[in-house]
Amino acid sequence: MSNCSSRALTLLSSVFGACGLLLVGIAVSTDYWLYMEEGIVLQQNQTTEIKMALHAGLWRVCFFAGREKGRCVASEYFLEPEINLVTENTENILKTVRTATPFPMVSLFLVFTAFVISNIGHIRPQRTILAFVSGIFFILSGLSLVVGLVLYISSINDEVMNRPSGSEQYFHYRYGWSFAFAASSFLLKEGAGVMSVYLFTKRYAEEEMYRPHPAFYRPQPERLLADYSGQFLHPEVWHRGRSPSDISSDVSIQMTQNYPPAIKYPEHMHISTSPC
Repeated sequence: MSNCSSRALTLLSSVFGACGLLLVGIAVSTDYWLYMEEGIVLQQNQTTEIKMALHAGLWRVCFFAGREKGRCVASEYFLEPEINLVTENTENILKTVRTATPFPMVSLFLVFTAFVISNIGHIRPQRTILAFVSGIFFILSGLSLVVGLVLYISSINDEVMNRPSGSEQYFHYRYGWSFAFAASSFLLKEGAGVMSVYLFTKRYAEEEMYRPHPAFYRPQPERLLADYSGQFLHPEVWHRGRSPSDISSDVSIQMTQNYPPAIKYPEHMHISTSPC
């Protein structure tokens, strides 16, 4: 059961991380974060005449209605004199939202790094720390993205509140699908980060469960060699046994001491064996 849950966490964290990386990459590279329309309200029939409509991303602004219809310009050049933007507030909106651009870029870099580290950790599960590191990167990537989204929304709301109110002025804005992709990517990356950290705790617990007790460890050969070498380096602790030559020498000495001396006869005594 534990093995199945670990595999499920591995699969889900990979899928969530890949989807989060894909969605934030699409969101950063497309131009449909914000739709804006400006015009006037005709009092005769209470209809609206659109003077300008655009969709904007982090890098470009494209006009799809009005005098500049069909033209796309880079964000840093959207204030060119030949582009007719109806009000100054619209220009300010497009200018202030650029302050949120660095955060999605940092988020994209962090989620790519987390995805690479996560896959290396899945290939080599014995390196448990990689799951924890990838989880931290996923969470940081989500936090960076949500900071950018909050700045993006607050910049637009501040400028909309400062617009002059008038019955004849028409202004409408809404967030596009690129913004929705970025918000969905935040949820996926946070989910991948939480699952990666939980996978790290499970792998670490399993390693501790199956790790042998230190009392069962065998002595290391280097330590045994050091003990024996220490005995040879200190002659005073040598325990030397008696060799066979030493034992034979002691026996011969004892036999010499206990054996009676040979009988010696006087020199003047001479026993003759002749018949005379």
